[in-house]
Amino acid sequence: MTPAPHTSPDLGGRTALVTGAAGGIGRACSLRLAAAGAKVRAVDRDAAGLDDLVGAARGLEGTLEPHVLDLTDLDAAEEIAAGTDVLVNNAGLQLVSPLHEFPPDVFHTVLTVMLEAPFRLVRGALPHMYGQGWGRIVNISSVHGLRASAFKAAYVSAKHGLEGLSKAAALEGAPHGVTSNCVNPAYVRTPLVEKQLADQARVHGIPEERVLSEVLLQDSAVKRLIEPEEVAEAVAYLCSPQASFITGTSLVLDGGWTAH
Repeated sequence: MTPAPHTSPDLGGRTALVTGAAGGIGRACSLRLAAAGAKVRAVDRDAAGLDDLVGAARGLEGTLEPHVLDLTDLDAAEEIAAGTDVLVNNAGLQLVSPLHEFPPDVFHTVLTVMLEAPFRLVRGALPHMYGQGWGRIVNISSVHGLRASAFKAAYVSAKHGLEGLSKAAALEGAPHGVTSNCVNPAYVRTPLVEKQLADQARVHGIPEERVLSEVLLQDSAVKRLIEPEEVAEAVAYLCSPQASFITGTSLVLDGGWTAH
């Protein structure tokens, strides 16, 4: 069987929205979907990062529109999702702290950005998707949507909630040609993970250089970080015709973590 070209799926004429687009997984997804021909609404609060992304997207088949937006503005999040064919809920933040010391305001912010904002984005996107009988919702979850880790109460709670939201959207969207799935990577080589090295070293009382092997990769059979581009390929696959029967599930990219 001849492998599909890198530009597969053909998303010409489709509008995609990616949150957290200025870096890491969101950046990789934005470039991947633009390479497949999509008009990408790249949403992030980092204006400089979006400017850099626009430069990186030059020459790709699709186009990229930067939108500076803080997802704690939930009304604006729902509004910007109107008219999108592909929605990638990716934006996230992390704080590593014991639960009894976890700042309540940070817990609230994490749940707002990583669960309530995706709900509002899905809510804003569905009328257009339903009207045309086609849509793709891809939620960037995590292995922490399936497994818990200590000291990450807000992140684990948000990702577990995102899994439920994704399944509900899949059941409601199926009669309308809309699929909804999660992509669940383990630790990805992103600024979010790099920041965790120092936080985890402090919480566990070990040197930062030991965190990667003894904490982050301890439960993974494949002893390396995932590259953002690998996650973006999984997102692109879920938008392809070959994935039209895949909905309400989690595509796990965890190096064997959940095989234990």
